[in-house]
Amino acid sequence: MTQPHIVALGGTLRPTSGTATALEQALAHARSLGARTTLLTGPAIDFPNYEPEHAAGHAGIQAFVAALRDADGVIVGSPGYHGTLSGLVKNALDHVELLRRDDRVYFDGMPVGIVATAAGWQAAVATMATLRTVAHALRGWPTPVGVAINTAEEGALARADAQLKLMVEQMLGFIGR
Repeated sequence: MTQPHIVALGGTLRPTSGTATALEQALAHARSLGARTTLLTGPAIDFPNYEPEHAAGHAGIQAFVAALRDADGVIVGSPGYHGTLSGLVKNALDHVELLRRDDRVYFDGMPVGIVATAAGWQAAVATMATLRTVAHALRGWPTPVGVAINTAEEGALARADAQLKLMVEQMLGFIGR
C-alpha cells in the first residue's frame, strides 16, 4: 500500500487556536506512524459562504477539494461555539458537497477522526456528537474514539495527546496500515 494521506481540517482564525493545536498533535502522530499529512485550518478554510455556482472559481476552495480527493482519512476539528461546531468549520464542510459527483462521494468509506474543543465539557461533548452526525451524513466512518477537550482546564491539550494518538491509530488501522 502507498503511504496513507491524512487530512485534518478545522480550527479557528486565531493563530493560537486550541483546535488547530490538537489537529497538529494528531497529524504529528500520523506522521510518526508513516502517513503523509495535510493541515487545513484558519485561512486555508476561510471561504465565502457555500454557493455551488461560485465555488469552482475560488483557488482556496479548489485546493481544499483537491486535498480531500487525495485523502485516505480525514480528521475534523471544531471549537464548540454555543454547543455546536463553528460557522467556519460548518462552511468548510458544506464545500465537501463539491465531491458529490466524484467516484468516491464525499468521505465515503474513509475513517473520520473527530476532535472538539471548548471552554467547558458540555460544549466540547455536544460539538463532538454533532461532528459525528456530520461525518455520517458525509458517508464517513467516525472512529470509535473521538476527542473532546475542555480547554478551560490547564494542560488539557497535553493530556489529550494519548487519545489523539489512539484516534489516529484507529484511522490507520481502518485504512489497513
